Amino acid sequence: MAKTSPAQFIQEVRQETAKVTWPTRKETGISTAMVFVMVILAAAFFFFVDQVMSFGVRTLFGMGA
Repeated sequence: MAKTSPAQFIQEVRQETAKVTWPTRKETGISTAMVFVMVILAAAFFFFVDQVMSFGVRTLFGMGA
């Protein structure tokens, strides 16, 4: 493996960074909103599943009200 100088490494990094297509502000905002929506949906789903399982366990052991 050939060793590169620090200057050449930085030059290559800048060349690769120039090839990156960065998301627009709108795309970033939409992606962020979608993440929040999915987190809320997942939290609601797991809350519901936890409540159902908790009810089942309490009923099974006779501790249900």
